[in-house]
Amino acid sequence: MKKGIHPEYGPVAFRDIATGNFFVTQSTLIRRTNLPNIEVGGVQIPVVDADITNESHPFWTGKIRVLDTEGRVNKFERKYGVRP
Repeated sequence: MKKGIHPEYGPVAFRDIATGNFFVTQSTLIRRTNLPNIEVGGVQIPVVDADITNESHPFWTGKIRVLDTEGRVNKFERKYGVRP
């Protein structure tokens, strides 16, 4: 690889906001300064919150759930009534 043309690459934890579980992987998101940190194995690692991962996705869990972080389901129910 050529030096000086690639972004910084390092460990980042992705946290599922539905379950609270996280996994650590390598990413270029390490450069973001506004991310909170968690301690994993004595090392501070930036955390990126993910709405859905394989631990909360209905396809992988077999459970149907409504995940609405922006209030769209409530707006629909107020306008058209409660869903069946």
